[in-house]
Amino acid sequence: MEFAIHHFHELFAQLGLPNHQNEIEQFLAAHRTLGPDIALPDAPFWTPAQSSFLREALQQDSDWAELVDQLNQALRVPQGRA
Repeated sequence: MEFAIHHFHELFAQLGLPNHQNEIEQFLAAHRTLGPDIALPDAPFWTPAQSSFLREALQQDSDWAELVDQLNQALRVPQGRA
C-alpha cells in the first residue's frame, strides 16, 4: 500500500482552515493552551467535521496520522517555548 505524503499546510487545508504559514502560526498561538487531559479531537475549537476527521485519521492510522500527531504536539507547547 502506498501512502500519500502530505505537508502541514495541507492538513490545515483539509480541515478547512487558512493554510498560509502566518495563518498557521496564528492558529497555533491562539490554541496552544490545549491541556494534557483533552484529546486533540475533543478540543472545543473544532467543528464536528474537523473533530471527526482528526479522530478517524488517528484511529485508522491514515496517511494524515503523522501530521495530526504533529498538530497535537504543536498545540501542547507552552507559550513562550517553541
